[in-house]
Amino acid sequence: MDNIDRKILTILQDNARTPLKVIAEQVFLSSPAVSARIERLEAAGLITSYQAQLSAAAMGYQIKAFISLEVEPRQKPEFYPYIEKCPNVMECNCVTGDYSMLLKVCFHTTQELDQFINQLDQFGRTRTQIVFSTPVEHRGIPAALSVEAEEQKA
Repeated sequence: MDNIDRKILTILQDNARTPLKVIAEQVFLSSPAVSARIERLEAAGLITSYQAQLSAAAMGYQIKAFISLEVEPRQKPEFYPYIEKCPNVMECNCVTGDYSMLLKVCFHTTQELDQFINQLDQFGRTRTQIVFSTPVEHRGIPAALSVEAEEQKA
């Protein structure tokens, strides 16, 4: 991966619908060359998907929360398929600490959130934090290497 690939990744993270022609102009390559690079980045697993980011509030999801859940290791084979089927779970992470799972969820109402938490009780204790505001929305990861990483690579 070179600096042109990193620039392409940055552009696509900002707007995955950026036309090839526009990307090509920004990286000083032809559209077919950019297309080939994107295909290579996809094949290498650096680009895993393309998706639209929706406004939860505009879609009626007024409640965003993080739920810490204590799941015993023996419960994971049952828990993982269960949680994958829950449409209100935006993200599920296996984490360190007192709780083994951290869930990001969105619901229309606190009553819906409460019902979901009651369902999670079958797997273990929970701790819920309701989000008041989000000063930094979801964003992509930095595609450019840091100066330190560049020096280590050399």
